[in-house]
Amino acid sequence: MGQRCSDAAAVISFASGPGVLPPEVLDEVREAVGGWHGHARSILELPFGGAEYTAIQDEFEEDARALLSLPDDYRILLMQGGAFAQFRLVPLNLLRPGERAAYIDTGLWAARAITEAGEVCDVAVAARGCGEIPAVQSWRLPDDAVYCHVTGNETADGIQFHAFPDLGDVPLVADLTADLFTHPLEFRRFGLVYASAQKNLGATGLTVVIVRADLLGRTRAEVPAPLDYTRQAGARSRVNTPPIFSVFVAGRMLKWLRRQGGLRLAAARCRQRSAMLYRAIDDSRLYSCSARPADRSHVSVCFHLPDAARDALFLAEARRRGLVHLEGHPARGGIRACLFNAMPEEGVAALADFMGEFAVTGAACAQHDR
Repeated sequence: MGQRCSDAAAVISFASGPGVLPPEVLDEVREAVGGWHGHARSILELPFGGAEYTAIQDEFEEDARALLSLPDDYRILLMQGGAFAQFRLVPLNLLRPGERAAYIDTGLWAARAITEAGEVCDVAVAARGCGEIPAVQSWRLPDDAVYCHVTGNETADGIQFHAFPDLGDVPLVADLTADLFTHPLEFRRFGLVYASAQKNLGATGLTVVIVRADLLGRTRAEVPAPLDYTRQAGARSRVNTPPIFSVFVAGRMLKWLRRQGGLRLAAARCRQRSAMLYRAIDDSRLYSCSARPADRSHVSVCFHLPDAARDALFLAEARRRGLVHLEGHPARGGIRACLFNAMPEEGVAALADFMGEFAVTGAACAQHDR
């Protein structure tokens, strides 16, 4: 697999999702698909009402709570539909008709959340940032805001909240798809967080929603039962068939994270990996990064070369070296390296070394083209 960087012929994927998995987790998944706990039945065949799946879900929740130091009055919901579905489901589950929420616009994904929420509720854009996280002092939250929505990491723009504010009586709601389980959180500041699993927790098909219990019971009548936070909380995420395989893979990732030392060490690894690439960017005149340095993402490193032709040349040569899926988001272009939890340091080092070499050859090409 791509993440085994010791193999000279390895392909290293920097995709925005699904992210790479550790070799030992892949081995566990292979074994479980072949036969669960040594039995003939595969993990893909487990009934969700049986004791086997109940144990898988119980372990998932136990490990998630331990890693996040999650208070007892928060409920973990294992849902489907991706984070994009939550853009509209959050207001449908948290706001009664006529109520409104504040949103902080920090980039492409925050803007999409604002658009989706605006279809079903009154949205107040309390602050906007371009290439940066707007200072909390500049936020203008309406007095009647039920919650304030933020996007923890803008994967298309390469900016990230490195600290979340305490807004007092206004709970934060956060899309943490790219950075949940990559660093510790002060959970009391949040009313709800949500994240698709395919970046830091494994397979597609699972969306984790963590909601404070006192925010339940507000869901609008038109919300289908499988998308109703209150009903799913009451049914332990089993109103309908849960994504069993995705929950299993995510559970293996949580155990792997605990074996790796938890979220403080995960955060240190994130900083270390991203620092290698930002040094390569800052040490060369060929690369430019539009994100304010203090707000640069530790998990989504985005940058550009002088023109689209040079971007294409960089990507082609990177692929030849086995460094793949580096294309920026289609709406932003450029280059993007996603460094989720299981990305090995040697893979990032290989990219940083290539960037240093290409900074010389690419600059020479630029001079020749003139």
